[in-house]
Amino acid sequence: MDWLNYHHLFYFWTVARTGSVARASEELRLSSPAISNQIRSLEESLGEKLLQRSGRGLVLTDMGRIAMRYADEIFSLGREFTDTMKDLPTGRPIRFCVGIADVLPKLIAFHLLEPALKTKLPIRIVCREDRPDHLLADLSMHDVDIVLNDAPMGSGAVSRIRSQLLVECGVAFFSRDARWRKGFPGSLDGAPFLLPTDNTAFRRNLDEWFYSEKIRPKFVGEFADFALLRVFAEEGYGVIAAPLIIEKQVCNYGLRKIGQTNAIRTRYYAILVERKVQHPCVAAICNAPERVWASKPAAKAARMR
Repeated sequence: MDWLNYHHLFYFWTVARTGSVARASEELRLSSPAISNQIRSLEESLGEKLLQRSGRGLVLTDMGRIAMRYADEIFSLGREFTDTMKDLPTGRPIRFCVGIADVLPKLIAFHLLEPALKTKLPIRIVCREDRPDHLLADLSMHDVDIVLNDAPMGSGAVSRIRSQLLVECGVAFFSRDARWRKGFPGSLDGAPFLLPTDNTAFRRNLDEWFYSEKIRPKFVGEFADFALLRVFAEEGYGVIAAPLIIEKQVCNYGLRKIGQTNAIRTRYYAILVERKVQHPCVAAICNAPERVWASKPAAKAARMR
């Protein structure tokens, strides 16, 4: 049997990833000749040229691209193995790093994370809020264990990363002023509205519903932060819309429910890396029982997208 020298493969992978022997030398803290010799040994053992010069840099040959795909999988799996071993119960809290898309309301994020918080294992949760594309990059590098977002992963994203629908629900409307209840939803025509910004799936769904129902609300304000939007509504500045799964929490702030519709479907997703052994908190979130989403009218679809 021919044995693969993983040290040689790792040096090749680092050079291919950084684009030059010099940059790989800085990263690995090895001399350039030592790295070049190791790669040459790998090429001789495989009987194929993996890298070739292009100007001042190096590019992959056809066989080099094949080798790079395998190297990505090998070293990704190796990192997964060490991460899993570190996360095994040892009496210390398990670190659970979550990426939360900046478009996601904080109340929704808490609901999605709650099954992990209810596990019997001691955990230390770390929450990072950022743009979805930045968090996806962190996920591909295993810097976060899961990403929560209001939309599934786009096409052409990194392999082995999947989107899972966690919850789907309708939308309710709230205000301090109960007069908007009569004749709902037509009563909302001309009503003052406080809305999320237009970079969210929730806002786009609202706009489509307004158009289909021939409702022309008066847009009073737009907010990137749902908590701030809710404060304005509490002070009586307009009507707000919120997913049904946080209906109780919204009403706790002194707002009255005007009405609801299932014509607007709000969806929230977990984006995760397919692993042989999944992080226990990720598993808890993705396998959460129906009762966790008590306000959700539609059956939970916990399928892989």
